Amino acid sequence: MKTNLEGQYKNINENLINACRKGDRKAQFELYKQYSKAMYNTSFRILKDSAEAEDVVQEGFLKAFQNLESYSGTVSFGAWLKKIIINASLDIMRKRKLEFENIDELKVQVFDQETTNNEDEIEYKVEQVKKAIYSLPDGYRIVLSLYLLEGYDHDEISEILGVAASTSRSQLVRARKKLLELLQDNNEKF
Repeated sequence: MKTNLEGQYKNINENLINACRKGDRKAQFELYKQYSKAMYNTSFRILKDSAEAEDVVQEGFLKAFQNLESYSGTVSFGAWLKKIIINASLDIMRKRKLEFENIDELKVQVFDQETTNNEDEIEYKVEQVKKAIYSLPDGYRIVLSLYLLEGYDHDEISEILGVAASTSRSQLVRARKKLLELLQDNNEKF
């Protein structure tokens, strides 16, 4: 979307957001319906726990609605909300005493992806990749999810997690290597 003359993001939900600022419960429910599933998926990829992810989404929306006056409109509402959800999810991980390894960059062997036209086989492979991702250590899984699935770059991940960008890069490299190992162990090629 284009920005307006004041440099703010022109949000497609601007009317709903303004109604929410006035305490309109129906508008809040509409925003919740639009964003709750995506926010749940974001939180679940970090936490690997459905109940905790649901709690984070509920608390994240409450926090967003309570602090809607601080939403400046320079980014989309979804991006602003996602940051709240990610930070809340990471707070839970920190409570679990999440530790990141500081390691040197590793070279990862890349395998050719097997091509297939069989949808059942593709679906099976997708499920295997999901299971392998969820079995990664927390630090690896979080960086991999933020980078590959959420689209953050290493500088952004560094800021979100409070680690050096080089740590984010090394965690991603290690995560990819571990993911490949897990998939190979299951006779799957990535």
